[in-house]
Amino acid sequence: MTSLQIPRGIPRAQYVADGAQTAFTFPFPILASEDLEVFLDAARQLTGHSITGAGVTAGGTVTFAAAPPAGTVVLLRRRMPIERMTDFLESGPLPATSLNREFDALTACLQQVAADQETMLRYPENDLPASSVLPLRAVRAGRLLAFDSTGNPVAQAPVDEEALSTYQPSAIGGVPRPIRDKLGDAVSVRDFGAAGDGTVDDTLAFQTALTAARTVRVPAGTYRVTGTITVGYGQSLLGDGQASVVRASSNEVDLIHLPDGYATVSGLRLENGLAGIRLFGRDGPCVQNALTDLTLWDQTDGIVLDGHTSPDRPCYWNNIARVLVARPARNGVWLTRSGDGDTANANRFHCVRVYSLSAPMTGSGFFVEHGRYNNAFVDCEANLYPEAEACFRIGADTDKTLLVNVYAESLGGVPNVQLDEGSVETAIVNLFSASAGPAILDRSGGRYTAVNAGYPEKNRLDRTRVRELVVESLRYDTEYLEPPAGGLVTLDLASSVYLVSAYGGAVEARLPPAGSANGHAVTIKKTDASVNPVTVTEQGGQGPDGRTAILGNRFDFVTAVSNGAGWWITGGTTMPGNVGFRDGPGVFFPDLNQSLYLVSAYAGSVDVRLPTPSAPHAVGRTVTIKKSDPSAQAVVVSRADGGGPDNEAINLSGYGHAITVMSNGAGWHIVGRNP
Repeated sequence: MTSLQIPRGIPRAQYVADGAQTAFTFPFPILASEDLEVFLDAARQLTGHSITGAGVTAGGTVTFAAAPPAGTVVLLRRRMPIERMTDFLESGPLPATSLNREFDALTACLQQVAADQETMLRYPENDLPASSVLPLRAVRAGRLLAFDSTGNPVAQAPVDEEALSTYQPSAIGGVPRPIRDKLGDAVSVRDFGAAGDGTVDDTLAFQTALTAARTVRVPAGTYRVTGTITVGYGQSLLGDGQASVVRASSNEVDLIHLPDGYATVSGLRLENGLAGIRLFGRDGPCVQNALTDLTLWDQTDGIVLDGHTSPDRPCYWNNIARVLVARPARNGVWLTRSGDGDTANANRFHCVRVYSLSAPMTGSGFFVEHGRYNNAFVDCEANLYPEAEACFRIGADTDKTLLVNVYAESLGGVPNVQLDEGSVETAIVNLFSASAGPAILDRSGGRYTAVNAGYPEKNRLDRTRVRELVVESLRYDTEYLEPPAGGLVTLDLASSVYLVSAYGGAVEARLPPAGSANGHAVTIKKTDASVNPVTVTEQGGQGPDGRTAILGNRFDFVTAVSNGAGWWITGGTTMPGNVGFRDGPGVFFPDLNQSLYLVSAYAGSVDVRLPTPSAPHAVGRTVTIKKSDPSAQAVVVSRADGGGPDNEAINLSGYGHAITVMSNGAGWHIVGRNP
């Protein structure tokens, strides 16, 4: 394979366009297409052409999408950053390809410096030595450069009347300035040949002005452009409001590009174009750009924020305020990603309105297709054609999107806010829903928060910690479950109350593991009168209170809460299985968790010893102790502090003998007895 060579020559080619030619060659090599700068007259061209031949010794070709106008000077020159970003390791491999590329780059940079010197003012090679040092700043300020009798540079008083004119500010402290200096404060596209009559192609005038100046004004007029206008790093393009109209000749190319950061576009009416304004990190991080006081009309997409191709050049922290996007064919505002870059993040939209004005559109007013982390839309409005997708659409690749005080309207059934599956943590505050569609079309699985937004749920909050809560009306999210043939139902805790019917067969209602549900409280209630039970269990655990809870009768219910270690019953009706059984001789201390204890003395007499009546777990309790065996051994009911119910130990000697006692805190009292 033949390696690249850098032959002798100046890396610059110039042509005068004839109005028909579209392809122009450059007879010098470039290492990459980014190394070639393309100019039409004095305007650098960043779009509207393609470059071939990178890495070829003989050079290549620049092909324009449209032929430059006749008489236009086409300049092609190689410009490379004079830098070295590579290094060879000590005692490491030294491949020839790497060395060749380094030498190619160094040779190209030297040719670039030589080419720059060709266009400089300089002494002839056979001239006698003379001083090349200019007079000091204070000496040459406001004067002309001249040469004395020996040929050395000197400062001389100007003789041009216009140059002698000065501008004197009227305010106290104003300093006189040359009128040319004052006029240079404001650069206008008119200064570079823009006609502003709506007929003449003013593209080159805009490009030339933005090549020459940091801030460019667009006076009142209608400016027709056929290519994309690029507003670069730190530049400003400022108009006179609705009187300054910039109109694209078609919707095949974007009207304005902001491919870098810290740029401002303000006070313009922008008409037509594939995108009215596209922000993306092509030349650098697309950050801190400002779009203010604009109206955009009849674009395919109004404003596009594109994460583009490089994560190192993100589309972050751009500010869009007081903007109208009227009659877009697809999306009014679109946050997307066309390559492998990051999503458009942390951008701010304030008082941005998308208005169809009855014109057909196929997309959404605001579409956050790719946008993670805090894109905020405040006081924005979408008033759309009845067949649009959604007023506000939050796509699958989104996280932490904020909608505050937004207005959504359509004459059709357009969703006011649509949350796509995959969207995360969308927050909607104060949504005005004037479309006949759903207020919030949720396909995210409830992964959003709404405050004063939506119908019928105006408020939907994710996990929230509140120190003090005053509630006037408390409502529980309730879900009805009726498996046709019974069986297992898994409770996902999306609701706080589950009404379960076992009419079709026995049902197992399975709680999630307690460890994944810390703080959750849930109520399960049986709603049918069938003999089929509803059994409450736990996935991978023992169940509420360490056991299976069985709801056997209609209207039986249990309420359980998880502390992260287990599920605990905090309320419910008396359920089957709430009985204690004792089969063993000796002293038995009942825990009073059951209301009935069946005690067998078959293996020997049993002393059922009640706690002291003032014990916290005894006060107010009623409990029944019943002898469940026919043996001659007795079951004695006594108290831990001596005596027994009604101040004496009770002897249950026969099969089925029982006693029911209740503690009032001072003593155990017999309330029922057999015999």
